[in-house]
Amino acid sequence: MITRSGIHHVAYACRDREATRHFYEDLLGFPLVHTEVTAVPDSKSFFRHLFFDLGDGSSIAFFDLHDMGEKPDWRSEVSTGNGLPVWVNHIAFKADQATQDRVRAHLAANNIEPIMDVDHGWCHSHYYLDPNGIMVEFCRDTPGFTPDPAAARSALT
Repeated sequence: MITRSGIHHVAYACRDREATRHFYEDLLGFPLVHTEVTAVPDSKSFFRHLFFDLGDGSSIAFFDLHDMGEKPDWRSEVSTGNGLPVWVNHIAFKADQATQDRVRAHLAANNIEPIMDVDHGWCHSHYYLDPNGIMVEFCRDTPGFTPDPAAARSALT
């Protein structure tokens, strides 16, 4: 069995590293804690890998690509860029009511409004788009779901 110890980081591509940094660091308060720059020898190709601390030892990271094989018209929108509804691929951050209120007020002061505010029954979520078209969710358990592996497996068929 694989040891379950949580997520180290999740990574996405970004179109604009400064807009991404501003959103995650300045607006959401996740500090940029590491940027790795990797160059391909004997070429102009390189990438930056930016890591933003989520406060629990995990990170959200972004690749800033430069001639690494990406197509000229590549898209960073992981859902809509692939013809899917915007809510399919997203990252959800744990939140309580105070955090949701603080995020909503701070983003609204910066002219960013939630694109969805959904009560799922077991959680209540506020959804935003980052500068890359990636959906970011702030999810508050109300009260959360009760894990039921048997029912979860049964619902697969």
